[in-house]
Amino acid sequence: MITPLKARDELDHPGLERLIEHILAGGVHGLFILGTSGEASSLSYRLRRELIERVCRQVRGRVPVLVGITDTSIVEALGLARHAADAGAQAVVTSTPYYLPPGQPELLAFVEHLVSELPLPLYLYNMPQMTKVDFALDTLKRLTHLEGIVGIKDSSGDLGYFNQVLELKRQRPDWSVLVGPERLLAESVRRGGDGGVNGGANIHPRLLVDFYQAVKNGDAPRAAELQEQLLQFGRIFSVGRHASAVIKGMKCSCALLGLCDDFMAEPFERFNPPEREQVRAILESVGLLKQT
Repeated sequence: MITPLKARDELDHPGLERLIEHILAGGVHGLFILGTSGEASSLSYRLRRELIERVCRQVRGRVPVLVGITDTSIVEALGLARHAADAGAQAVVTSTPYYLPPGQPELLAFVEHLVSELPLPLYLYNMPQMTKVDFALDTLKRLTHLEGIVGIKDSSGDLGYFNQVLELKRQRPDWSVLVGPERLLAESVRRGGDGGVNGGANIHPRLLVDFYQAVKNGDAPRAAELQEQLLQFGRIFSVGRHASAVIKGMKCSCALLGLCDDFMAEPFERFNPPEREQVRAILESVGLLKQT
């Protein structure tokens, strides 16, 4: 889920409430906050804690809430995890620490130390494009013995890696293996994956849920129809030039739909009028906005 902001270090409270209800009305099976789409690394710890409290209070157990605790400091990660537990979240999520990249032995030790003190189950989050470090397959194999780990979200975009992660379910059949990119949702589910954590669900949750269900049910014609809609809708992710453009596209879409403000956490800025009009045209073309 994106993090609706109205100013530096200030949540868009009405927007957050509308966004949560919009996503839940689309039938999603859970919310993941403070991930990449949520701009977690650019938010103050105070605001992260406020967001956790508000989301958990509004969701009221209707779906599980997963909270990102990725950090360069294990002390801060544990502190956020304890806050999430107190607020009523169901699980926490961590990617690899970033900036000074850990070696795999260091990463293994980090996760083992983290799990030993966490108050909630943990999902691993493989996002090497952003953290510059992946969860190597041998590291994951070594982590299967930790009962506190309950799954992994893979956003690497590498189906070969995803296939090998699926093999780990033989050792841990209780693990949920989830995919990040929407474009890989169908193939990952067909191969045995458990679903997706897809940013597009901020905007069009029903489309993603229906697509997942069609693939899960083996309804090939319906899945093909929805796949085409998803491809058309997914053009919002190709507007803009920088890595932050994916989040800008989601926030711009939500603003155009009247859900929340599209203010970005610094150092990033919202789309300028030319990009905003491109996003508007895409939303109009897929029927999410009336043509002007």
